[in-house]
Amino acid sequence: MNAKERTVWVFQVLIIFILSLLIIAFIKSGDNQSSVETLSRFGSKGSEVTQIQTKLKSLGLYTITVDGIYGTKTRGAVLAFQRQKGLTADGIAGSATLRALGLSSGASGGGKYSQSDYALLARIISAEARGEPYTGQVAVGAVVLNRVQSPTFPNTIAGVIYQPGAFTALTDGQFNQPVAASANRAAQAAINGWDPTNGAIYYYNPVTATSSWIRSRPIMLRIGKHVFCK
Repeated sequence: MNAKERTVWVFQVLIIFILSLLIIAFIKSGDNQSSVETLSRFGSKGSEVTQIQTKLKSLGLYTITVDGIYGTKTRGAVLAFQRQKGLTADGIAGSATLRALGLSSGASGGGKYSQSDYALLARIISAEARGEPYTGQVAVGAVVLNRVQSPTFPNTIAGVIYQPGAFTALTDGQFNQPVAASANRAAQAAINGWDPTNGAIYYYNPVTATSSWIRSRPIMLRIGKHVFCK
């Protein structure tokens, strides 16, 4: 190999080395971006962390303020939940842990519900529970889905929501108001399986409700201004 050939060979090796470094950096960047989007480990911040903390708090495992920051307390609560459920106890809210929490990613409910179903559920949650605690918003969504599953109600989200007399928000104008961001998250959580009511199919505000029939229903729990019943 003469000097010119050696120079070309060194140049080619250098180019390959640089390209390899760029590829590795790109892959790591993609991995880091994925971790930011899933918000499922120590140091993450955002709406999914808020949902994780809220669900863990409802289970009595997370006892401080919900702040959307995946810190030591959140990690400890996730570890406790994982041990309870027999999951790998690594303190990371990965896909299996999120599914167990009812917070798995994707808005389709495993293909059962469409994007339009999700949007409609978010709108009724916003209309009926805007200003309620996040858990209370999820609970309203869960009631809608529990009705879909009940043989005494229509078997679609649209059928349940548009059933005559079912929701006052359809007649008082609230249904047509902009959808709150928290309602979108609550709809996602409800579709993914989180039911803070444990099966309720009715709810009402005891301060404003005038129906003697709804007041006769056995109360299961209260969240915010609403009581939930069967």
